[in-house]
Amino acid sequence: MANITLVDDDENIVASVSLALESHGHKITAYHDGAAGLAALESTPPDLAILDVKMPRMDGMEVLRRLRQTSQIPVIMLTSKDEEIDEILGFNLGADDYIHKPFSQRLLIERVKALLRRTGADGIEAEPTADISGKAIKRGKLSLDPARHESMWDGKPVKLTVTEFLLLQALAQRPGFVKSRDNLMDAAYDDQVYVDDRTIDSHVKRMRKKFRAVDNEFDAIETLYGVGYRYRES
Repeated sequence: MANITLVDDDENIVASVSLALESHGHKITAYHDGAAGLAALESTPPDLAILDVKMPRMDGMEVLRRLRQTSQIPVIMLTSKDEEIDEILGFNLGADDYIHKPFSQRLLIERVKALLRRTGADGIEAEPTADISGKAIKRGKLSLDPARHESMWDGKPVKLTVTEFLLLQALAQRPGFVKSRDNLMDAAYDDQVYVDDRTIDSHVKRMRKKFRAVDNEFDAIETLYGVGYRYRES
């Protein structure tokens, strides 16, 4: 169903994860260190990447940081650490999802399935909901084209990850209306996937940074503390 690149130095995890994903029809290409994995991701981009955080030569965070300079392919991070700062850092660098070791194969399969569904890489066209449609959106300087996964600000392209795009689409759909973090979770994640408030906050923070890179006066995404976010059309 999808081409997936797995980068992890633990041979047992590589073997078990590859077997589980291949049993669901996916094609897996595995690498055992970050440097080799990054080179492969850049030369032959897959539909989805799964990166371990702690690896020799180059850790997963550095792979993700470098990858996000040129690519917005969906990324799931794996970590054996149980530290909140690692997860926040991963989301700030542009990770789409995070799984803590040890994890069940069923959990990984569901996360992969959900992320592929959001990107359309599963070959199934997502059905629009009442709030999110596949129609292009024009809001002031913002232009969003879901069919092409293109985001423009004042005519300049802004590269967004799948999660960032879905969050912005949800906000821009109804300018001036407040979206709670729960609303945004529903817009960007499947029902099977649970994320907490700081995950949404990290995605919004990174999204703002990208828009301010092309317009340092960008302020279209407003924070209403204790409530959520809204898109302000200028």
